[in-house]
Amino acid sequence: MTILKMYPTSINSKYLELVVKALREGELIIYPTDTLYAVGCNALNNGAVERICQLKGVNPQKTNLSIICCDISQAAEYVKIDNRAFRIIKEALPGSFTFILPASTTLPKVFKGRKVVGLRIPDNPIALEIPRMLGNPILTMSAGSEVDDGGDVDIADPESLALKYAESVELLIDGGEGGYEASTVVDLTDSSNPVIVRQGLGLIEL
Repeated sequence: MTILKMYPTSINSKYLELVVKALREGELIIYPTDTLYAVGCNALNNGAVERICQLKGVNPQKTNLSIICCDISQAAEYVKIDNRAFRIIKEALPGSFTFILPASTTLPKVFKGRKVVGLRIPDNPIALEIPRMLGNPILTMSAGSEVDDGGDVDIADPESLALKYAESVELLIDGGEGGYEASTVVDLTDSSNPVIVRQGLGLIEL
């Protein structure tokens, strides 16, 4: 595993170029967000998406998949955002939220048959710069959900995560100590009736 030390307050463009190269080659990465550290891959690479689902024990046909976009303009290419949803998202993002939205047909075949996708635009410059430089979203899953299984892994500590994923993830961005609380999940598939599915770090009035 390659470890790149980089902080949100000091973006290293050369390191990010290495990250984007790895994603384009179908590799998996671990990176900081505004909530938990996450495992990610190029959302448009079917093989990488299947690999990350296998790593996380996720059936992509039965579990909602989430993507990180750099901004709402990029997101609009991959999810359907009506006017009401746009107002809610614009006020809340970037932030610690995952918005469940109708999926667009531009997502790759691993998403086919899925009517919805989770959208994240985190309040973390590293997490935003990756999809911006890549030119498309990254698939994202929490690095901590299945590793906190006996107290032996500190999900907020990049060194601890590096040990856990040493054989399965090619690159890790060490952005310092992470968090322990996940994003707030809001279902916006019916934007006239938004529902908080999971209360997490993000606070919102609907």
